[in-house]
Amino acid sequence: MQYTPEFEIPSTVREMATRSVEQAKDAYGRFADASRQTQDMVAKSTEVFVSGTKEVNDKMIGFAESNAKASFEVAQRLAQARDVKEVMEIQTQFARNQMEAYAQQAQELARIVSASAQKAQPTA
Repeated sequence: MQYTPEFEIPSTVREMATRSVEQAKDAYGRFADASRQTQDMVAKSTEVFVSGTKEVNDKMIGFAESNAKASFEVAQRLAQARDVKEVMEIQTQFARNQMEAYAQQAQELARIVSASAQKAQPTA
């Protein structure tokens, strides 16, 4: 039979190990809380992003329909023009109106994107 000496772990080492475990549990708890907060923030930002994207898409479809309607109307007017002078007047007016419409549409899209970006910002 072989003799195995008893070896007792000193109480200071056990206390240090216990403190280390407690510190690790606390650190893990803080990490888990931060992870949950980050996940919540990303989820909220994603919801805002999806909502903003839908609004942009809806606006763009509306703008496309409006621009197509204006194009068909001008094509119809051009088809009924009596001379080149009238064609030039119709085309010039159409170009002016569409440039104004495009500028307004771009401003509206920029407003929507900006509002969505502000909503997606994390709050402290």
